[in-house]
Amino acid sequence: VAAQKCRKRKLNAILNLEEDVCNLQTQKESLKKEHSQCSKSINQIKQKLNKLYHDIFSRLRDDQGRPVNPHQYVIHCSSNGGVFIIPKHLAKSEQKQDNRKEQKQK
Repeated sequence: VAAQKCRKRKLNAILNLEEDVCNLQTQKESLKKEHSQCSKSINQIKQKLNKLYHDIFSRLRDDQGRPVNPHQYVIHCSSNGGVFIIPKHLAKSEQKQDNRKEQKQK
């Protein structure tokens, strides 16, 4: 009787594990689909942002009325909602400083 109970528990454990594997495979497929959808959404947003970026720079002019070169300037959004056009070399040095501050805080 003890051996039968032991075999039954073992069989139940195997069945439970098989069910868990099936559930995890289903969850994995669901997560793959969700990941794919998120990736598509991110790419669409990137395209829209890129289009907006080019549209903004096509309308910008410097003090002499010349178009602003998007290869020399970047759009910078501050934490208070302000939007600035700054030279790329300043943006890179500012970004490095922000990264250093974050590393020091860690």
